[in-house]
Amino acid sequence: MDPKTLLDSLGLDALYITRPENVRYLSGFPHPEDAQVLLLEGEAFLLTDPRYPEAERESRIPAKVLRREEKEEVFKGLRGRVGFEAEHLPYAALEHLRELAPAEWVPTKGVVERLRLKKAPEEVAQIRKAQALAEEALAHALGLLKPGVEEREVALEIEFFLRRRGAEGVAFPPIVASGERGALPHAGASEKPLKAGELVTLDLGARVAGYHSDMTRTVALGRVDGELRRAFDAVLAALERVLEVIGPGQSTKALDALAREELKRFDLDRYFVHSLGHGVGLAVHEGPGLSPYTEETLEPGMVVTVEPGVYLPGIGGVRIEELVLITETGMELLSRFPRGWQEV
Repeated sequence: MDPKTLLDSLGLDALYITRPENVRYLSGFPHPEDAQVLLLEGEAFLLTDPRYPEAERESRIPAKVLRREEKEEVFKGLRGRVGFEAEHLPYAALEHLRELAPAEWVPTKGVVERLRLKKAPEEVAQIRKAQALAEEALAHALGLLKPGVEEREVALEIEFFLRRRGAEGVAFPPIVASGERGALPHAGASEKPLKAGELVTLDLGARVAGYHSDMTRTVALGRVDGELRRAFDAVLAALERVLEVIGPGQSTKALDALAREELKRFDLDRYFVHSLGHGVGLAVHEGPGLSPYTEETLEPGMVVTVEPGVYLPGIGGVRIEELVLITETGMELLSRFPRGWQEV
């Protein structure tokens, strides 16, 4: 990325980047929550504080390790039109910057996020590592599913396992939702004990070098049939129908509609209450969105989830989620864990 070209395209003299994912994308700095990036016409550099004396070595771009008063001097030198990330910078922080800098502060949205949409090979490599760890953790977790075991015990073991295997951490708190709680799409793991004859949904991911993975499987604890088995078959059919066609040039809105069309064949489309998927990278939820409300076009290098679900209040739920890399000619499944019906 050439700072001058980017700034000229935005009509700016400088751009102040504060969102941690964007800071890491531009700099590679592994502590982006405590750093920012400032783009000027001739350079880009990382700003951090004396807690990180090795920032120069850890950042791909020049780093300035500054005390608070030294950092304020940097801003006092800014002139012209200075962009800031309107969706991230707190209003109080913006007011302070306005007091420091005799500049016009210009709100921007999605500037670096657009650069992050298409992953470079080295980014995909980290996502692959994160996905491989997640699949190891899922295999480990399935061995723990027994009547009487609490959901939170399984979730905690997933976190321990990923850390032991070398992940920076989990991509998000693992979801372990059993029985009626499976009807809650984002159910946090609770003290509820697992019971025979229930479905259990496990949604998990790992983080490696800042990059995330994300996958979901729903399994049966013993024999499960009737309405829940039908819901599983419907979700699997919707997922596989999308995977048959997903690739470059596809409309994200149309793919979401295709999944809903398949669920409608089972008269279950009204129980699909979230979007079909989302991008994955330095954030576990990023662009592009596979949604009824955002029409984007998939391009090679994008990494997205495909995750139809059916949620039956008071009964249970099913979600199956794959992680997909869009390629020049189609797609590659980054998630390889079996997705068919499984009783444990």
